[in-house]
Amino acid sequence: MTLTWPVVAAVLLGALLHASWNALVKSSSDKALDTATIHLLGSLVALPMALVVGWPAAASWPFILTSVVIHIGYYIALAGAYKHGDLGLTYPLMRGTAPLLVALSAAATVGETLSPLSWAGVIGVSCGVLALGISRHAIDSPRAVGFALSNAVVIAIYTVVDALGARASGNPLQYVLALFVLDGWPFALMVFARRGGAKVWPYARGRWPVATIGAFASLGSYGIALWAMTRAPVATVAALRETSVLFAALLGTWFLKEAFNLRRAAGTAAIVAGVMALRMG
Repeated sequence: MTLTWPVVAAVLLGALLHASWNALVKSSSDKALDTATIHLLGSLVALPMALVVGWPAAASWPFILTSVVIHIGYYIALAGAYKHGDLGLTYPLMRGTAPLLVALSAAATVGETLSPLSWAGVIGVSCGVLALGISRHAIDSPRAVGFALSNAVVIAIYTVVDALGARASGNPLQYVLALFVLDGWPFALMVFARRGGAKVWPYARGRWPVATIGAFASLGSYGIALWAMTRAPVATVAALRETSVLFAALLGTWFLKEAFNLRRAAGTAAIVAGVMALRMG
């Protein structure tokens, strides 16, 4: 398996979609409720699509069910990180650490090893991503940092699980649709029960148009990533996907009025160099 330019282009598109729905969550007044609404709508969007394209092979269902459980932890940590910290801080910390964890575990879990140049690319992307997020604000936001780093571990785990599941399914589209059909419900029901109907329904009625866009972006982003992992090494795709942090920094600057300074410019340069190394490796 090699990382070709078409796969690179697809994963970069997926990265933009991923950053977009995360920016939507950060812009909301209730991060947990917004995350729950987006992914519940994602389940509703995925169901008719799954009925059309069919369900994945039986061998992939243990991976799907495991991933659903892991994603509950992901959503809890995601909402906690965005509650206590800026998108520009928490998103890079979550996404920058995970590729290194995936790369370190890939040989044992997926049976893949990286070339020295590919390792340089993974490290370059991760360092660039972390440079975009690490700042003095991190010292002032220990809870946000804790949630973000915990989520990095969760992201690495579900990335490997879903990569194995997509390959076992033989059809990554069927796999991701089946995953989304089930994935949105557990966390949404937990949040809705905690908030109560008097708050949930007015919020959902007012937020559903934007949340639907977020649901499509989330589905498209992860579908592209899993498709790419069936055609290229998991660790390189995982690292390349985290260029979403660059898009998140731009979105945070444009729409959320977060600063884009020299440190973020240096991080951007490191990400671009890492992407080139991944492709050449």
